[in-house]
Amino acid sequence: MLPKRMVKMLLVVVAFQFAAITLFFQLQIQRRGPCSGEETGTRVHVLILSSWRSGSSFVGQLFSQHPDVFYLMEPAWHVWEALSQGRATVLHMAVRDLVRSVFLCDMDVFDAYMGPGSRKQSSLFQWPVSRALCSPPACGLFQRDDIIGQTDCNTVCGQEPFTVVAEACRSYSHVVVKEVRFFNLQVLYPLLTDPSLDLHVVHLVRDPRAVFHSREATGSYLTRDTRIVLGQQWESSKEEDRPYRFMEAICQSHREIFEAARALPASLRSRYLLLRYEDLARAPLAQVSRLYNFTGLHFLPRLQQWVHNVTRGRGLGQHPFHTNARSALNVSQAWRWSLPYEKVARLQDICKEAMALLGYRPVLSEREQGDRSLDLLTTMRPLQPSGPGP
Repeated sequence: MLPKRMVKMLLVVVAFQFAAITLFFQLQIQRRGPCSGEETGTRVHVLILSSWRSGSSFVGQLFSQHPDVFYLMEPAWHVWEALSQGRATVLHMAVRDLVRSVFLCDMDVFDAYMGPGSRKQSSLFQWPVSRALCSPPACGLFQRDDIIGQTDCNTVCGQEPFTVVAEACRSYSHVVVKEVRFFNLQVLYPLLTDPSLDLHVVHLVRDPRAVFHSREATGSYLTRDTRIVLGQQWESSKEEDRPYRFMEAICQSHREIFEAARALPASLRSRYLLLRYEDLARAPLAQVSRLYNFTGLHFLPRLQQWVHNVTRGRGLGQHPFHTNARSALNVSQAWRWSLPYEKVARLQDICKEAMALLGYRPVLSEREQGDRSLDLLTTMRPLQPSGPGP
């Protein structure tokens, strides 16, 4: 028999080795993330379907900052960048196929739209707004449950190889894409009916008058996109009329998407959610809870605090393409004291059908526009079964 002292030493060594192995696997799990959709086979895919200047970057951040979400902002920007002479409807299928590949974490799809040669994850459009690309396994300088700012990520994570994008994507239970380059719901039917995707669509809309006002602040940033949306109308329209022609196209798009959603079979309609930016601005915690419930995410306490802080800032924001602390309610109403009534009246005429359908009241005079006690939102009911059965 072994001496008692030697037995004790062996027990200590075994205990030490067991602790070291346990620590190793804990670190591996932390690096890969707590909830990998690839492992569970239950990955959820979410498409934030919106248009420019509608609050979609903020809604994207509501998902991106969640530790269970892999998020990309407007990956189809690369399609429009490479095929900038096309028209929006002509490019629909290319955009859809790219988004489907992203949902499946197949990032080779970008080969067709990016230049030759080695690429880094910073080759992706607006990559620093994705918390998932700023934390393991894409970048090791932050933790997956950190709330990460765009500037910090851009500084330290930009040199990671492009291959980490797919690796990171596969390690999450939810893949969320924000896209502004779909203009009808029909093009998404193959994704909605694909059993491998379990696709949920968040249709984000905003008061057209607020969208128009916000677009005026962007200068020439959106000229290329406007040209693609308008197609032949770009050349045939006067320069001063183009913003209104663009808004006409956007309003028609939102109206047609909503009407198509109401006609979906009940089994698909349950995977569509309409969100008005103004409702989010008025009750951010309640609306974010609604979003998370719809997509199967937990509204963690630290995220509740972050949402409260980021929607209760004092200003309107200093950069039109950054998401930072500001008063969401003031942002949603800024057009009422900044946009001339002549422009408001013209927009209301162009977008009257969409406004009525989505619950935005017109103002009938300059006095009504400036009367902040006048509520311009109507109460909307959730979609009711009105289409064919499942």
